[in-house]
Amino acid sequence: MMMFRLPAAVLAALLLIAPAPAAATDAELAKLARASGTPDIPGLKIVWLAPWGEVRKARPWRNIIVHQTEGPAGSARGGAQAQAKNPTRRGVTVWVETDGTVYWAVAENLVPTHGDGANRNDSKYIDNSSTYRQVVRDNSIGVEFAGNYPDVTAGPTEAQVGAWKVLVKVLRARYDIPLDRVYAHNWIDYKDARYCEGCTLATMAREWGE
Repeated sequence: MMMFRLPAAVLAALLLIAPAPAAATDAELAKLARASGTPDIPGLKIVWLAPWGEVRKARPWRNIIVHQTEGPAGSARGGAQAQAKNPTRRGVTVWVETDGTVYWAVAENLVPTHGDGANRNDSKYIDNSSTYRQVVRDNSIGVEFAGNYPDVTAGPTEAQVGAWKVLVKVLRARYDIPLDRVYAHNWIDYKDARYCEGCTLATMAREWGE
């Protein structure tokens, strides 16, 4: 009996100490972030409605604006599909569903209508002297997180946070966007007073750091 128990114990110990599948390193993510086409990015499930082109031909995005849509779970897919059909309509380039699925909806050289012209100048959340009328749709890539309906104060899901942790690194690496240029929509525009749109996610990105 001892001869059978020992290998089982050893096997169990090995399983306990065996490392989990490794996530992509920052260097690997940075390399993937400069690719073209529809790359597989570890940690992200991306539905490519608009594939990447050559990054040098993309718009010179300087900022990332985090949005939240007042729609139910499942609305990101519909929103992204509508955006893909009419890229310059009111909306964003990237949509994130409650299950963490990322929809890349718009080609990188096109500008969706998002934001209200960076009209916030009260410095309530951040110093708006460097954002007022400066962080606008023409120089900012937008990311929309679905699911805060019917409770607009509901935070992002665990799956959305997990996807965002990878996605924000990819966006920053692809477009050379500094960490301090990740903004919540509410930080730069006067929005719904019932909640702070995008604030939790933008704060997380800045706290995660480099």
